[in-house]
Formats: sequence, C-alpha cells, structure tokens
Amino acid sequence: MSTLGLDIGTTGCKAAVFDANGRLCASAYREYPLIFSQPGWAELDSDRVCALAMEVIKEATTACPDDPVRALGVSSQGEAITPVDRSGRVLGYAMVSSDSRAAAYTGEWSRQFGVKALYESTGHTPHPMFSLFKLLWARDHRPEVWQAADRWLCFEDLFCLRLGLPPAMGYPLAGRTMLFNVRTHEWDTRILDAVGLRPGQLARPLPSGSISGTIPAEMTRRLGLAPGAVLITGGHDQPCNAIGAGVVQAGVAMYASGTVECVSPAFDRAVFDPALMRSNLCTYDFTVPGMYTTVAFSLTGGNLLKWYRDEWCAAEQAEAASSGIEVYELILKQMPPKPSSILVLPYFTPSGTPHFDTDTPGVIHGLRLSTRRGDVLRGLLEGVALEMRLNLETLRTAGVPIHELRAVGGGARNPALLRLKASVLGTPIVPVAVTEAGCLGMAMLGHAASEGIPVAELVPNWIRTLDPVMPDPELAAHYSRRFEEYCLLYEGTRAFTKKLNRQAS
Repeated sequence: MSTLGLDIGTTGCKAAVFDANGRLCASAYREYPLIFSQPGWAELDSDRVCALAMEVIKEATTACPDDPVRALGVSSQGEAITPVDRSGRVLGYAMVSSDSRAAAYTGEWSRQFGVKALYESTGHTPHPMFSLFKLLWARDHRPEVWQAADRWLCFEDLFCLRLGLPPAMGYPLAGRTMLFNVRTHEWDTRILDAVGLRPGQLARPLPSGSISGTIPAEMTRRLGLAPGAVLITGGHDQPCNAIGAGVVQAGVAMYASGTVECVSPAFDRAVFDPALMRSNLCTYDFTVPGMYTTVAFSLTGGNLLKWYRDEWCAAEQAEAASSGIEVYELILKQMPPKPSSILVLPYFTPSGTPHFDTDTPGVIHGLRLSTRRGDVLRGLLEGVALEMRLNLETLRTAGVPIHELRAVGGGARNPALLRLKASVLGTPIVPVAVTEAGCLGMAMLGHAASEGIPVAELVPNWIRTLDPVMPDPELAAHYSRRFEEYCLLYEGTRAFTKKLNRQAS
C-alpha cells in the first residue's frame, strides 16, 4: 500500500502519493488567496484551506486506485492559528506568519515576562510571527472571539479535527507557537498562564511520525483512503521538507530556494547558545525524534529574482510565453560566469535571521555606467547567498557546523545558480531529485510509522540525489573576501538609516 503526504502552505496546499519504494504515483495542488484587509494584516480563510486540502487528497488518491493509501501525514505552515468553538466551527480567519499586527507585544510584554526566560523554554526569540503574540493581540482586540473560543489550532491540528480526530500536532509545529517547552515537550504553563490559556485549549503535541489516530471509516471512503488508514503527525513545513531531502544526521542541512531562502539543519542535541539567541536562530524539535533543528532564512530570498523578472525582463517574459521555455531559465542564461562588480544588501523586504531588521533597506552598491544588466542579476543572487553565509557562519561559531547542503525548490534545478551558491557558501550542495520534498518527507514518516521502522532507514531507497555541486576554489576565496565587505555594507547602511530616522522624528 502507498502513503500520502499533505503539505498545507501559506498560499496553497499539495497532496502527493508515494508507493512503498518512494516513487511518486500522483499529486494535486490548489491555491488559495491571502486576505489583506488592513495594513500589516495577512490572513487565511481556514474553512477554505481545509476544504481544498480535502480536494487535493481526493484527487491524488483517485489517480492511483490500485494502490490504496494506508497512512496520511501532514506538514503545515508555522505560526498561523485559528479559533474554533466547542462544535469545531471556525470563529475567525487565521493570522499567518507575515501578519505583523502583534508587533507591539514583542517588546514590553516580552521584557516583562523575560526574553531570556522565553528563549530558555521555547528556543525562540520574540517576533510578531509567532502564535504567542497573535494570541495576545486576539485576547485584547477580539474579546468576543477570545471568550467563545474552545480551542486555538494551527493548520496541522485543525485538519486533524476536520478528519474527525482529536487535534494533535507534531513537536516541530508546537515549537513554532512559542507556547511549547522544547526541553520538556509540554505546553509551558507559565507562558499559558501569562496569556490566559489552558493546555486543553491547544492540540496534543506528539513526536513527528506518531500515529495520532485511525481516520473514521466515513472519511476514508470520502477521501479514497484505505479502510483503517491512519493519520501521522508531521509538524512545521521546513523540518518536514528537510527529511524529504534526506537530512537525518548532524552536519547536513536542507537548503530551500523559493520565495523565502531557508536552511534547516539537523542537530544531534538541543543547542541553546547566546550567539544563536542574539542572532534569532531558534532551537526546536526536528522531524527525526530526538533530534533538533533551526531555521535560518532570508525573507527576501527568491522574491528578489522575481522582482528582477518583473521590473527588468519584459522581453524574456514575452519569449517564455511564445516558446514555452521557463522564464527563469531564460533569465539565468544572462548571468555572467565571473563575480559581479556590484555588492547587494538584499533587504528588499524586512530581513530574516540573524538580524530580524525591519528598518534597514536594500542596497545595490557600486553601480557605474559600465555596469551591465547581467552584473546586476548576479549581484542580486550573490547578495542573497552572502546573507545565508552570514547565518551559516553564526551556526558554525555556535558549534553547529554544516558540511553539506541538500537543495530543494525551484532554485535547485539550475546548475549555474547552484555553482554560485556553493562557492559563496564554501559548502558542497547536493540537489535532490524530488521537487515535493515536504510531501515526500510526510510520506516517509507515514511509511516508517506503518512498518514500525526508523525513518532514517528509508533514506537510501527513497531519496534520490543528483551529482553534488562543489565550491570553485578560486571563486570561494574571492567570496570570502567579499563576505567581509558585505558585513561592512550592512553595518554602514544600518547606521545611516538610523541617523535618517532620528532626523525625521
């Protein structure tokens, strides 16, 4: 029998069925819109998300009727949280990660509670993305919802409820709420008391790969699952993607190149380090039980290449439309093989780790009349890679070195881009053949749970890698010098921005 991975993301959900040897049998995808009703707000209609998740499961299982799905695993976007009443009715939209309305609570409230105490318990530093601060906002600004809410659920556990089971979630998703003690693996009652919640208002946390329940017969018939099919806990999407990339040992990390550029390594122990805390690099549970991870990310990430496409590449978009060639393939062909003469600070959105900087803007430094469009393109890509190097250097100094990156996402398919990144980071990059790493990771957890075997045993047969891309020694030496200049560019731009803001106020 087969297993199915469901990935509930911020802008869409995907289901994929894999057979007992890890081969993709069928997949389905649906998009849903983010709702921006006020500045700083970003929400999802949770009922619509769950309905479309049911649709993709049904479509994927219908495509492979001769190999029924015996286990369904769910990975989920982090942080987004939905209020439901005693009957399970949704009481309001889910505030997603990028919703920043709770920003005011990350300052004074966190200081009063104790920023270090929060970190020592949850492994995270304050940011308005986390569920803790969204709940504080809801308590103070939506008292009618606060009083009526029987539970507050993330999308993994909300979907569990929709399947007819008591809500449960994987440890990695519980960690992203900032309500979960990642040392004791229980909801932190001191934090809950400060918010005004009871543990029973949250889902049951379980290790990733746990069987949370047998899906009711009526639901298995509706979704085309095998009778007696079970639901498997997954958790936060990035660690689920990592296991789908074959990351099951310390020193190896997933490198996801998409809208957000993200690195998720595996730790063999929990790491609580002052350098990680200062750099907003969290510590929380990985999808392999007993291991831990962090998320190092650039929020600008792949958005920067999309901006370049939209603002600079009308001709390439027209050619792509007429030829059928993917537009980014056409764009990346323009990239020169040598390093760019310009230096880019890629803060075209608020930064991610390590700075969590919402004020310092992006910079393209070194423009001359001799600068060509391809130089700008390569400089933009180098800037994102240099920002990720900053994160890897921080992890290394904290005792968490990474010696291999497993590449997934759209950016993992272009050899020239991988060579650039490997040389900037000074680290080998191994592309993973499957594009749906999150769904594959959840299917692996489902298969392992059904067979009663460690998920790491599946990696040799289920994970198919391509030839590694090694750093070019000459380019790597250049980028080591460039990295020092990059750090200076950030410090100078930050100081200049602060001075301008003081004058403006």
